[in-house]
Amino acid sequence: MATTNPLPPTVAEPSPCKPCGGTGNVPTTVRVGRKRRPVGQQDGLCLNCFGSGNDPDA
Repeated sequence: MATTNPLPPTVAEPSPCKPCGGTGNVPTTVRVGRKRRPVGQQDGLCLNCFGSGNDPDA
């Protein structure tokens, strides 16, 4: 009888990045005018993980 091949080892998923929560995006305040008043927020690239969403320290 033929032997079966063992299953390949499972790869653990990397932990999510803390500042962005694993999404790769962080909120960035949009400022306009001479007094630089805030008018809203837009999505910006997470500089900790560079948008990958994975914790770089892990």
